[in-house]
Amino acid sequence: MLESFKKNKKGIFLMVISAVFVCFGQLFWKLSSDGNLIFLILGFLLYGISALVMIYAYRFGSLSVLQPVLSLSYVITIILAITILKEQVTLLKIGGVLFVILGVILIAGGDK
Repeated sequence: MLESFKKNKKGIFLMVISAVFVCFGQLFWKLSSDGNLIFLILGFLLYGISALVMIYAYRFGSLSVLQPVLSLSYVITIILAITILKEQVTLLKIGGVLFVILGVILIAGGDK
């Protein structure tokens, strides 16, 4: 399991960065829903940066390991929803997020 993390370490790190950028891009889209054009443009910019980082990350690991790491965007989105948007999150959603984290760990550690 640790061998897979070592082999794909740089790619995994870059995919996490990509997930962060995509989540903030989507957050800015949400914040632009009241007509704020700056937030809309910033959202597109962050989303584009996310795509570029993702494409670069594929050079440093297996697709079957790196792609599922993007599922961490669900975890980051919940955190942003709670902290910035002050949304209420149910125990069921928290349980789902924990399963996503566990799944990412198992998949990222499963490459030979």
